[in-house]
Amino acid sequence: MPRTGENIYKRKDGRWEGRYMKGRVDGKTQYGAVYAKSYKEVKEKLESVKKEFTERKQPVATAGKVADIGNKWLSEMSVTLKKSSINKYEDILRRYIFPEFGDKELSSITNQHIIRFTNSLLSGGGVKKQGLSTATVAEILSTMNGIRVYAMKMDLSVSFSLECISLKREQGDIRVFSLEEEEKLLSYLKEHLDLFSLGVMLCLYTGIRVGELCAMKWDDINLLERQMHVSKTMQRLRVDAASGKRTEVRILEPKSACSVRMIPLPEVLVELLTEFHKPGAYVLTGKENRYVEPRTMQNRFKKILSASHIRDANFHATRHTFATRCIELGFDIKSLSEILGHASVSITMNRYVHPSMALKAENMNRFSELFAVK
Repeated sequence: MPRTGENIYKRKDGRWEGRYMKGRVDGKTQYGAVYAKSYKEVKEKLESVKKEFTERKQPVATAGKVADIGNKWLSEMSVTLKKSSINKYEDILRRYIFPEFGDKELSSITNQHIIRFTNSLLSGGGVKKQGLSTATVAEILSTMNGIRVYAMKMDLSVSFSLECISLKREQGDIRVFSLEEEEKLLSYLKEHLDLFSLGVMLCLYTGIRVGELCAMKWDDINLLERQMHVSKTMQRLRVDAASGKRTEVRILEPKSACSVRMIPLPEVLVELLTEFHKPGAYVLTGKENRYVEPRTMQNRFKKILSASHIRDANFHATRHTFATRCIELGFDIKSLSEILGHASVSITMNRYVHPSMALKAENMNRFSELFAVK
């Protein structure tokens, strides 16, 4: 992480920049900046400018408390956000940002405050003080930046920049079932075939998300055309305390427009689906007014793995495994990306495609064929 000082950070072009507030003109906050090739030089320039403004007794513009501005930002954002996203931002504000900065004047927060906050989250954040993952910290900083941008749009004084933070995003361990594990799992599901087992198989053969599976109804599956329409997802969301409940299950549109998709079904799956088909009902229950929610599906799935003597995994491993098998079978990435409901091919490659060691070895052995010694 580059060395930084108050309102000072290193730009991507290699120069150092120091930002300062000039004051207000016609009700609008005016900012200035100084630049230099080194931290020391830009700091000296910035101190000189600040001293000059102090001597002129320039008024200091304030923005307001972070809690007040954060709530206004979220209120404005709520018009376009889905309920799940609103819940996420509310939790981030309540658990991390407001306890640290809520009562502080926004314009008084500096780069150094943000750096210390980030380091504390990485080293001791979380309920058990075990430290948060870089992905979680990135979400928190993104929320803080949302407040910052909102304040600047409202012509409020802001002194910090998130460019002072550089997080190294680490790829966590991705669980993909080996061919042997997948064969054992499919064998168990076929021996104990019911609607729940069928649902797991549906995910292994199509890569749909657990929320999409739970919201799936038989009317979304066209057995004649051998296609499945994915247009809904199920989530348990936090609700207002006034309702008397802390959370409730909701069926919503998928996470993005790309997630609404039509998936061709393999013949082996169509044959199994035909046995259980019941128009109007949920796929996992066979009932019109009764569903299985994602966390219940997750718990049952873990019991299946235990009974099959397969190492523990999250339900999402079925999606990772599907993508990996598709690559091994030679699927083109564009088709796979659309089947998975991704906005771009890069997401498919970076997040879900994990070539097996056997496939890597097969590819490497092609050198033997190319340069065979006769």
